[in-house]
Amino acid sequence: MKDLKTRVMEAGRAQWIKCGVVTLLYIAFLCWVKSLLGIVVLPLIFDAYITRFIPWGAWRTAKSSLVRSVMSWVDALVFALVAVYFVNIYVFQNYQIPSSSLEKSLLVGDFLFVSKMSYGPRVPQTPLSLPLVQHTLPVFNCKSYIEWPKWDYKRVAGCGKVKRGDIVVFNFPAGDTVALNYQQTDFYSLAYEVGRRYYPNKPNMDSLSARERRIVYDLYYAAGRKQIMENPAMYGEVVVRPVDRRENYVKRCVALPGDTLQIRQGTIFINGKEEPTPEGVQFNYFVQTTGPEISQEMFRDWGISLDDQLLMSADPSWEEGLVQMGLNRRNEQGRLAPVYHLPLTKAVYESMLANKRLIHRIVREPEAFAGDLYPLNLLTHWTRDDYGPLWIPSKGSTIELTDEHMALYGRCIEAYEGNRVERREDGIYINGELSTTYTFRMDYYWMMGDNRHNSADSRYWGFVPEDHVVGKPIVVWLSLDKDRGWFDGKIRWNRFFKWVD
Repeated sequence: MKDLKTRVMEAGRAQWIKCGVVTLLYIAFLCWVKSLLGIVVLPLIFDAYITRFIPWGAWRTAKSSLVRSVMSWVDALVFALVAVYFVNIYVFQNYQIPSSSLEKSLLVGDFLFVSKMSYGPRVPQTPLSLPLVQHTLPVFNCKSYIEWPKWDYKRVAGCGKVKRGDIVVFNFPAGDTVALNYQQTDFYSLAYEVGRRYYPNKPNMDSLSARERRIVYDLYYAAGRKQIMENPAMYGEVVVRPVDRRENYVKRCVALPGDTLQIRQGTIFINGKEEPTPEGVQFNYFVQTTGPEISQEMFRDWGISLDDQLLMSADPSWEEGLVQMGLNRRNEQGRLAPVYHLPLTKAVYESMLANKRLIHRIVREPEAFAGDLYPLNLLTHWTRDDYGPLWIPSKGSTIELTDEHMALYGRCIEAYEGNRVERREDGIYINGELSTTYTFRMDYYWMMGDNRHNSADSRYWGFVPEDHVVGKPIVVWLSLDKDRGWFDGKIRWNRFFKWVD
């Protein structure tokens, strides 16, 4: 067997050039991700090109053609998985729009390239995972990652930072804890609702102080969590997921770290200044016709999908409420003229109003349909259309630890920044120390959907920490309309390679 010196001396010029190029590229990569741990791979690179002690390609000289054939596929598969793994983490990943929260900016069925370079890719916190799978292996229904080792959050240099108005892909902050039978529901809101349902002697929340309301919320949450944990047949197993294994969401960033956000009658104000409203923003309306139903052809012209079409007048239980909203036109038989519940852009709203022969009246959806808003444990009287003012935490900023601030920012302090928070008679203890102030270690963002009344966004579950930011959608590379067949316009050709606004 040849010794090290002999192997080095026999290495040809081409081998040294290849080894040098690969080594330089790899060292540049290590410098970019600021990782000294990766140095352990350098001897393997040197051996693969120069010394060749490890028989990396021994299978190529195997006598059996079956072995050579199988191993060639294994070799290609391993190379592809490694390449996809690194591209998926550091360059871009594919993402499909699953819901209508960003219509009309992005449509259900859009497939996007999400750039990791735009904001700087994160070094994986759970590095031992299969590419192209977020958290669960299909078919096997088990975790697609191993929780050890678990690395701390680190983001390497990118092309820029999140800007106000950017559409951003991020890990769902409230997705750290998930009841598997209710994966589309924020666990904390679910626990609160379950606890409120089962907890006896419910107080009048309007009459409580901030401290008392927080205590009642904690009791509701504890009771709900206990109920969920004890009933896996109903709620499913409760699992905890690392940051980079939480569900991917996509929303528009409307407020940056240090901003003060306020929503007035559906219009966003940042630091007291009105923000431009994206052209495709939608709100929900009740639309009553003069008598006939709206045809599917007209719905297509207006860009309203089948999922967004709800004929309210078909259900008699809604009649009283619809009449109270002024939607009281009746046909010759005395029945209500058709009333639809629809999300409308400003342009579609105006187009409908202009169609006097078909449209009788349009009423904006009232706040009664909004549901509970963030924070649940503070009496704010905020609504989804009239929200705030609310300050967005920024790295290095300090707040006083009042009851109101703990309701607003307690989850940032405890869940996102990993502190142990205890409330005692003499005050608030953070990591065992009595504290009157807290300084944030991360930046936070406020994300909202353009489909304002059909978006589960920051108004419902709060802030998005910087370590949850995944990347920026760059381009739509494919778009499929699920309401149409393959020979009836299913492929939206006009959206191919459309830049994301």
